[in-house]
Amino acid sequence: MEAKQFETLKETLWDFMKTEIYPNELLHIQQVREVRAKGPSQWRQPPIIVELREKAKARGLWNLFLPVDSAKLAGRRGGGLTNLQYAECCEIMGTANHAEFAAEACNCASPDTGNMEVLARFGTEEQKKQWLAG
Repeated sequence: MEAKQFETLKETLWDFMKTEIYPNELLHIQQVREVRAKGPSQWRQPPIIVELREKAKARGLWNLFLPVDSAKLAGRRGGGLTNLQYAECCEIMGTANHAEFAAEACNCASPDTGNMEVLARFGTEEQKKQWLAG
């Protein structure tokens, strides 16, 4: 990604952190506890994560980890960042009290990263539209 475009992306990510992540950190903790109290299930998500994922997509902060070649294969869905640029984004996302809160909201937490790379390379167009929006 070109330097000016990357600076704009970082500004967008910082704004997302300030307006969406930091103000919702306590709610996230509360909702995680509520979800866990219902028993084990890897498929249930705290409602705040579901909400923030849509907001991250709308801001172009979805699947930031997809490298340049994978993003190109997927029709530029995803970050299209260099590893160094993605590392800077990870530093920003890591400033939340819960280390994976922002990463999860932006679909950049494990195991999503590997799954999305497989979809970018081998998924159908329908799967790419659903999961690699951006």
